[in-house]
Amino acid sequence: MSTLAVNDIRAIVSCDMKNTVYEDVNLYCEDGLIKYIGPEKRDADTVIDGKGMLCYPGLVNAHHHLYQVFSRNLPKVQNMELFDWLKTLYEIWKNLNEDTIYLSSLTGMGELMKNGCTTVFDHHYVFPAGAGDLIGAQAAAADKLGVRMHFSRGSMDLSVKDGGLPPDSVVQTVDEIMKDSIDLIDKYHDTSFRSKRRIALAPCSPFSVSEELLVESAKLAREKGVRLHTHLCETKDEEDYMIAREGVRPLEYMEKVGWIGDDVWYAHGIHFNDAELARLAETGTGVCHCPISNMKLSSGIARIPEMLHMGIPVGLGVDGSASNDGSDLLEEIRVAFLLHRLNSSKDAPTGYDILRMATIGSARLLGRDKEIGSIETGKCADFFLIDSGRTELTGACYDPASVLGTVGVRGAVDYTVIDGEVTVEHGRICGADEEKLAADSDRELKRYLDGAV
Repeated sequence: MSTLAVNDIRAIVSCDMKNTVYEDVNLYCEDGLIKYIGPEKRDADTVIDGKGMLCYPGLVNAHHHLYQVFSRNLPKVQNMELFDWLKTLYEIWKNLNEDTIYLSSLTGMGELMKNGCTTVFDHHYVFPAGAGDLIGAQAAAADKLGVRMHFSRGSMDLSVKDGGLPPDSVVQTVDEIMKDSIDLIDKYHDTSFRSKRRIALAPCSPFSVSEELLVESAKLAREKGVRLHTHLCETKDEEDYMIAREGVRPLEYMEKVGWIGDDVWYAHGIHFNDAELARLAETGTGVCHCPISNMKLSSGIARIPEMLHMGIPVGLGVDGSASNDGSDLLEEIRVAFLLHRLNSSKDAPTGYDILRMATIGSARLLGRDKEIGSIETGKCADFFLIDSGRTELTGACYDPASVLGTVGVRGAVDYTVIDGEVTVEHGRICGADEEKLAADSDRELKRYLDGAV
């Protein structure tokens, strides 16, 4: 039996149903589960001094593209919007291989963990011919770091010649996609409590996949008990494209092909109208908000205050590192808070509301809110700690529930704990040599981008 104790914690912001904030308290975990929160100190194999610390549930990143870590900050795409941005970057992404995926996953997940993230959903949909076992490479990276990982079998079957955006070399047939989807679900989808590996089916977007692929993916997902994810209503260009091609708005089209319900969540969801928001609420269909990416690509502002008011499941994600240029969910919390204050004034979510989106909200999108997303006895021991005594937080911690949104945190957290194991200690990743990782990544980056930028 492995045990972990964190003693003398200044405050635990639990994000439970009662919005409990514990003060001057101790936390005890056994075999990856939270067993006790209270005044008593207990002996443990590992003891963390929590004096002055603020403790939060591990952040849950509900939408990312880890491979994009290796196409960040490229000058040629800085002023582009989504469609042109994608067409330009596909010419780089078609060169992905196992090494690129392994190292970009390590660096992206490492950055997320250093900023309090404990569960990562990655939407991987680029599978170049002959690239190797890309999901296997991600799995090896996740195992090395100890992160709780949700993979996806993304897909595209419409290339430029079919009216889509990607080149021929990164699309596959529906039969190829379905066969690989079955194989990957059987290999990686672990439904047990505390599971660190699950998978979703995630065709890229309605403008890069066929109706057949969407229909077959939905059928297979429900047969196998996995969730469904895609991009939707991200831009006006997408809306115009779907109306021209299908004669209906994106959500109506997706509902027609079976993509609505409490096992479905969409990334972005910026351009839903009133009736569509009502339909999402009625069906329990979720939305992952990605504010920094939406701002970077000039896509628009999602109607998050209304979604929360209506009870639509809403989580938070960093989106791809090439449309965010970072993998920091703490930064996403503060940007989301400020963006909606600017846009919605008194109707905006509070800093604590945004924290709940990034924890229990995202956990709900992944179907894991009974296991992760809050600090409660019986749930997984996934949490992070920040020293309230750091200079930049001086005078800011009288409301620990809101401080991550209102003030924000610069620099790495002090500790990240995943499944009862310390994975970040004093701001450093425990499972990787960060200097070696950076050097290895730089070498692979040179190969990957050579001649492409």
